Order: sequence, then C-alpha cells, then structure tokens
Amino acid sequence: MGKVSVQPHIQCSSLDAAPYALLPGDPMRVEKVKSYLKNVKEIAFNREYKSIVGSYKGVQVMVVSTGIGGHSTAIAVEELSRIGVHTMIRIGSCGALDSKIQLGDLIIIDGAVRDEGTSKAYIDLSYPAIPDTKLLMNLILSAKSSALPYHVGKVRSHDSFYTDQEDEIDSYWASKGILGSDMETAALFVVGGLRGVHTASILNNVVTYKGELESGISHYVEGETQTAQGEQNEIELALETLVIWDKQIKEEI
Repeated sequence: MGKVSVQPHIQCSSLDAAPYALLPGDPMRVEKVKSYLKNVKEIAFNREYKSIVGSYKGVQVMVVSTGIGGHSTAIAVEELSRIGVHTMIRIGSCGALDSKIQLGDLIIIDGAVRDEGTSKAYIDLSYPAIPDTKLLMNLILSAKSSALPYHVGKVRSHDSFYTDQEDEIDSYWASKGILGSDMETAALFVVGGLRGVHTASILNNVVTYKGELESGISHYVEGETQTAQGEQNEIELALETLVIWDKQIKEEI
C-alpha cells in the first residue's frame, strides 16, 4: 500500500476526505456546524485551517475553515481537491451593497467580480468567476422551500477593508448592481472551476449598506441576533442542499 499523503496546509489526507465540504472562513464557524452533524471526527487545526468530518442525514461532509482572503481559500480548494473532495460550498459573511439587504439576509452568489489578486495569479480576468449551475439551482430551490430571507446575485471579492477609497469603491459597485462584497468567493469559483470542483457560495450579510464596517463586524462577533440567525440559516441551507445533491449524484451513477 502506498503512503497516504497529508496535505501540507490543511493537514488532511484522503483517509479524512468526504465527497463534500462546507467552507466557512472563520474556524469558530466549524464548531457551529459541528452541532448539526453526527459521528463527528476532529481532523486537524493548522494555521487558519480547522477541519472536521461527520454525517448529516446520512451524507458524509467535511467542514474546513479557510481563514480570510482568496489566497488562503485557494490553498484549501487545491488541497481538498487533491484528497478527493469534489463539491465545496462556502458559508461565509459579507457586507451589503444594496439597501434592500438586511442584517442576516442570505446572498446566494451567481457570479463574482474578480477584484482580488489570487484568481488573477491563476488565469486572465476574462475567465469567469461563476458557481456550478446545478449546485446553484439546488441552493435556490432549497432556499425557496425553506422560506428564508435570501437574494440571488453577484458580489465583489476584494483584498482589503481599509484602503482610502472604500466609500467610493462601494458606491461604484453598488451602482453596477453588485449586491455585496466578500474576500473569498471569486477565488473559490475560479480555482474550483480550473480544478473541476463543483462550487457554490452563500453569504450571511453582517453589515448593511452605508453601515459601519467595524460596528457590523463587532455585532457579528458578539452574536447579534439577526446575523446569528443568518449564520444558522446558511449552515442549514448548505447541508440540506448537499442532501439533495448527494441523491442526484447517486441517481446519475
């Protein structure tokens, strides 16, 4: 038997892998997902990458945090793909760029502006940052059936919160119909697409448009009621979608 290769950053191997993975940014969100799973096994916690595996309604699922930004997300996508994970759903947070989006509302992403460096390091900007179509449709159908507060649209993925032009940048992209901003979705979609991974992204809104970034994030960390509910909603939506997805994949075999 050949040696099992442990990936250098996530510290997981094919012996740990499930076909599907949820990708929160925050390692603490891994602990939140854990309460939904049965037969949970702790795998590793190295740098920003905390990982577990368990089952939800009979479906094996990994949960691996990616940390902040496209660069660390890309590493997670690469290494998870190498150990056999073929479907990845980001369960993250965002700031709204549309005044209709309230705290705790979910944004289901159908495309991302590649305004960050990681995806540019992989391929020319003409390559689209889009999710897997079937996985996206399953997310939307699941959200409809659950009557969750959600929106479907595009986000801008970026690299910094604190440039001197943040207000101008936000106003520009808001005027172009972009619903929110995060730091990871574009890298997930581009790297996942290049590696043949089925990807999707759900974002919980933690800052209203024209709201204060620091205040919004502080409320989120403190477990503010609406954003905490949004986090719960995105976890449940992702898990329920994977149950449907798993059934579809098995029917196709």
